[in-house]
Amino acid sequence: MNNIIEQMLSKYEIKNTTDEINALKEIIQEIILSGLSRSGFFKEAAFYGGTALRIFYGLDRFSEDLDFALISQNKDFDLSKYFSFIEKEINAYGLNMKISAKEKNIDSNITSAFLKGNTLEHILKFFPSEEKTQYNILLKQIKIKFEVDINPPDGATYEDKYKLLPSPHQIKLYDKESLLAGKIHAILCRNWNFRIKGRDLYDYVFFLANNIRVNMILIKNKLIASNYINKDDNFDIDILKKLLIKKFSEIDYKDAKDDVMSFIKDTSSLEIWNKDFFINITKDLKG
Repeated sequence: MNNIIEQMLSKYEIKNTTDEINALKEIIQEIILSGLSRSGFFKEAAFYGGTALRIFYGLDRFSEDLDFALISQNKDFDLSKYFSFIEKEINAYGLNMKISAKEKNIDSNITSAFLKGNTLEHILKFFPSEEKTQYNILLKQIKIKFEVDINPPDGATYEDKYKLLPSPHQIKLYDKESLLAGKIHAILCRNWNFRIKGRDLYDYVFFLANNIRVNMILIKNKLIASNYINKDDNFDIDILKKLLIKKFSEIDYKDAKDDVMSFIKDTSSLEIWNKDFFINITKDLKG
């Protein structure tokens, strides 16, 4: 089925090795989603996060991971029961990759797994002209992480989407309003002590540029679950704006730009990033 992957690769503008690797990773992500769809996974879970935004809503940045949340909380959820479906799908397209669960070190609502394969092997399979290229040791392994929130807060709303490639399949995912709620939660609650996620800011701009409203029920419940606000606190769109404005007043925008640079092709849009820019666009946020 290499011709299917070649068909999917044809939509990419590939200029260098980084483009090759990112294109392969994105296609592997879509093959994983196809395998999960066949397995019945989306009867239990929904797709969300930056990769969902890229695949289904046109976000123009590369996103590394696949993020899911259960539709109903289930502390006993077993992600490994879907591994065979994923490997079967991956292998059917000529990809030599293995999946394994990530061991939890602490009690967590997130269960994770990695799909791994040799980068050079797959590049040479689909880009044979690269045979004499010297590759950095850091490119030794393609790695796709996917995570499932097994205890998500209530309030998400969903829609079903369909994809024709690599084969026709159906995906349940957070709608745009719920995706924005998740992104705002990440901006407010993510631990940025060691690495500012400029990718969160880039996605936030994308949502506001597309005039997306935030799912207020979901963002409130997510902030309560993270102990960012209390259950009985007053909460509305104006209070949410104030929380965001406070956060945007504290960010190191140089670090934020450095984080997102390698995930986008046109970096000129980052030139305007500063405190005043993010505070002003937040005034237009709608609930």
